[in-house]
Amino acid sequence: MATHLTFLLLGLGNGAVYAAMAIALVTTFRSSGVVNFSTGAIALYVAYTYGFLRQGQLIDPIPWTPVTVDLGGPLGTAPALIAALVVAALIGLILYALVFRPLRNASPVAKAVASIGLMLMVQSLLAARVGTSPVAVAPFLPTGTVKLGGASIAADRLWFAGIIVLVALVLGALIRYTRFGLATRAVAESERAALVSGLSPDRIAAINWALSCVVAGLSGILIAPIVPLVPSSYALFIVPALAAALVGGFSRLGPAVAAGLGIGMLQSEATYLQSSAAHFPKAGVDSMIPLVVILLVLLVRNGGIPQRATVAQRSLGRAPVPRHPALALAIGAVVGIAALALTSGNWRAAVITTMILAVLALSYVVVTGYAGQISLAQLALAGGSAFLLARLTTHAGVPFPLAPILSALAVTVLGVIVGLPALRLRGLPVAVLTLAFSFAVEQFWFNNPQLNGGMGGAPIKKPTLFGLDLGIGAGAGYPRMGFGLLCLVVLLLTGLGVALLRRSRLGASMLAVRANERSAAASGIDVNRVKIAAFAIGAFVAGIGGALMGYQQQLAAANSYSTLAGVAIFATVYLAGVSSVLGGVTAGAIGSGGVVFFALNKWISLDSYFAVISGLLLVLTVIRYPEGVTGPLHEAMRRWRTRRQEPVASGALMAAASEMAEHSPRELGGTILQVDAVGVRYGGVVALDEVSFEVRDGEILGLIGPNGAGKTTLLDALSGFAPHATGQIALEGNAVHGARPHRRVRAGLGRTFQGIELYEDLTVEENVRVGTSGTAARTRLSAPELDRLFEVLGLAPFVDRPVAELSHGQRQLVSVARALAGRPRVVLLDEPAAGLDSNESLWLGERLKAVRDAGTTIVMIDHDMGLVLETCDRIVVLDLGRKIADAVPEQIRTDPTVVAAYLGSVHDEPPHPEPTHPEPTRHHDPDEVIA
Repeated sequence: MATHLTFLLLGLGNGAVYAAMAIALVTTFRSSGVVNFSTGAIALYVAYTYGFLRQGQLIDPIPWTPVTVDLGGPLGTAPALIAALVVAALIGLILYALVFRPLRNASPVAKAVASIGLMLMVQSLLAARVGTSPVAVAPFLPTGTVKLGGASIAADRLWFAGIIVLVALVLGALIRYTRFGLATRAVAESERAALVSGLSPDRIAAINWALSCVVAGLSGILIAPIVPLVPSSYALFIVPALAAALVGGFSRLGPAVAAGLGIGMLQSEATYLQSSAAHFPKAGVDSMIPLVVILLVLLVRNGGIPQRATVAQRSLGRAPVPRHPALALAIGAVVGIAALALTSGNWRAAVITTMILAVLALSYVVVTGYAGQISLAQLALAGGSAFLLARLTTHAGVPFPLAPILSALAVTVLGVIVGLPALRLRGLPVAVLTLAFSFAVEQFWFNNPQLNGGMGGAPIKKPTLFGLDLGIGAGAGYPRMGFGLLCLVVLLLTGLGVALLRRSRLGASMLAVRANERSAAASGIDVNRVKIAAFAIGAFVAGIGGALMGYQQQLAAANSYSTLAGVAIFATVYLAGVSSVLGGVTAGAIGSGGVVFFALNKWISLDSYFAVISGLLLVLTVIRYPEGVTGPLHEAMRRWRTRRQEPVASGALMAAASEMAEHSPRELGGTILQVDAVGVRYGGVVALDEVSFEVRDGEILGLIGPNGAGKTTLLDALSGFAPHATGQIALEGNAVHGARPHRRVRAGLGRTFQGIELYEDLTVEENVRVGTSGTAARTRLSAPELDRLFEVLGLAPFVDRPVAELSHGQRQLVSVARALAGRPRVVLLDEPAAGLDSNESLWLGERLKAVRDAGTTIVMIDHDMGLVLETCDRIVVLDLGRKIADAVPEQIRTDPTVVAAYLGSVHDEPPHPEPTHPEPTRHHDPDEVIA
């Protein structure tokens, strides 16, 4: 028992590092919304700074200059500590000013990618400047031994843990009891409200960045005497630190510190059991602990990382549609064959490496570029495929091409398992989870002598097909042309598949999920199925890439599939353009060992600074070009294709409205939508109080009421977006209450949103086609019918444009068109006339009547009373969550209850003398007042 206690307490050293980094992560996220993956690298740089200051040297980070500046003599412990922490604070201020302040309106994922770039840049910079030999740092904490419960523990571990706990207490008191802390919490809650209150989010974030870097640097300094300084030693401390920060919800220091210490202690105990317990795995169990903690936290809390209320957010960038995939395939074949035929030796090896890395990069394009799921585990999946390929070819004798296909299918299953938590998550939590998964797989599988084939790696037999040798070869013929052609064929087929995926309905659904999961569900998309499909396809592509890497190296070796290498490849793909096939191919060229990498290293001799430059370029790319270095090319091609056309004039709309008015009204049928006692509560607040009504087939029903009456909440309840709704809802006699949103869409219930909620990265046509995702093929609009829909809604000139370029009124029309594209039996429209002028509203009203006459019943919310009273057959009025009227427009105009709800009093009541202290009355926009 004493032995177990000893090892648990020994874990306080690493646990304190995790706790300190968790403090830094929480502090940074709370002030600026950044999950800073570079925290470990910052701690490493500050620790190196402290170590060199003790030797009388200051590290010069500028490349191609002397490594250090001589200070004339060693510094003592206190001066070196203070100077190193000042450097840490300056690093925090510089990083915020140059990187994260320009990204303050970017998506959280973009900020995280920028921090990954910084991690790679700092780590590579240290390796280039000070080398990879371990640097010992003299201890300054007490080094004696302390007896606790019969266990002997090094005193420096206890001191280290105590200092971090003290730091957490001080920072907690600062946040809780000071004006600065109050301001920090205000900015975290709402950046807009903080601005209105006179606070400066920039100043608050800069100070917090300085504080977080000081805490991270302090952890690096304190652990340096225990863990010798090596450029790669601290970077992956971020994995357990992220787990600890997640336990604290990225907002509470106490639970984060406790979790960090606990993870360190459990890892120490697991290390002891690995070496002493007979039936315990011999490697990697300690690395599984952060993954288990992250899984538990993310699944229990259903998200884990909160979203901050920023003023605005930019998207990840557009995913352009491949216009001519067959032509691109032919050009790629010609260029690839020429590159292989005209090169030999190292140049041909670089061409082959480009092709293999491009295949692997395309897996990131599917998972991240299309589906928006940030996966840092693709290289780990590729490594799993390579190790399985070694087993299949060497031990099982499975021939080519069956062996690589089976290995890719096996890791596809693994990829689906990794993607299962993403059914409840998206964005940053998925990135944290996949990073922990990659680290666990590397340590538990790839570095495990029981599973990895031994120290020399697992040998892989060369591929042969019908007696033809397709291996890479050796000696003078290395690399063989046959293997290059094999890689080229695989790349072309993979690239064609990914391009066709982008053009397919599934690809559009992936982009819809990436842009807005709520709106995607309202369009009938099964969000969970789309996510799983993305992870499965991405894992299979990564598995094929891993098999090619195995055939290239002729063995599966752990160092080729490390976690840091996977992060570096992700950074390369993001730099090249993670949202397009061209970006994936470009990533292969600029990746480590690719043609561009080889050429630059040969001609310019960048040596170890290539990784530094790559990290820097990644940060600049995130700031300036979210679509990567291929983004400007795609933009130029798009501008060349797009012909500027004037929007439809109001006069044309008026003429169209007159034409549409000449139709015969449709006779009303039986009840098509039955709403019985539908209610919604949020805690103790009743948002909707047992509302009942029915909608007849062929009717246009208006829902009106003052602000806060519950109109949108009612539509949420009808369409499945109010999870706690009560009551009964029947569509064409079939109960739909309790069904998920996409199921209701497939039953025939369409929906638009007050906030429009279109997919910014898709064109108008793709947005509308997504609206048919939830309908059966036989009921979808045909291509001519879609063209007619675009024409009558005035969208024909804009079908190939991204919706981000449209006006607000045009975007409203796209939203309506998307809801109608799936031929719903009933469509729920939330303020379809918002942003339209009076002429356009008149035209829209006549168009809605034509839609009704074509077979779609409409339930509509709008504050344009002229549109509602002239278009609707019947109107339901809500006030404070209750139905107060249900009648035809003529009766609603003069209903005193309705007038009172809007104006606060009835006009025909005699005037009363104004009280000394009048009761506050409800004020509304004039467009809402019924007169």
